[in-house]
Amino acid sequence: MNILDENILQDQRELLRGWDTPIHQIGFDVGRSGMKDREIVPFLHQQHEVTFFTRDGDFYDRDLCHTRYCLVHLAIDKDEVAAFVRRVLRHPTFDTKAKRMGKVIRASRAGLSLWQRNAQREIRVDW
Repeated sequence: MNILDENILQDQRELLRGWDTPIHQIGFDVGRSGMKDREIVPFLHQQHEVTFFTRDGDFYDRDLCHTRYCLVHLAIDKDEVAAFVRRVLRHPTFDTKAKRMGKVIRASRAGLSLWQRNAQREIRVDW
């Protein structure tokens, strides 16, 4: 399951759905409206193989790596979210749930950075 943070703009969610990208959003389809950041990770622990997309940089933290989910910090403008969600999901390094689980990823125009479980160093990946 792919989940957008609650603060992602509605038009970006609609773009993704128009592109047939399976997507849910906190406060609309899953979770509850007004969930605090500290409530998100426990919520993700209760899900199965979920990828969570957010623009909140606090989620790009190696200590948040977990086998049950993937966190993607979108370090981009709010109007670019849909395009970057699509790019991440189609990237050969992350194009299946199995390839994403256990990772915390930062996506920007410059490329992708990630932490994975038990890694000692950040990994960089080109678009």
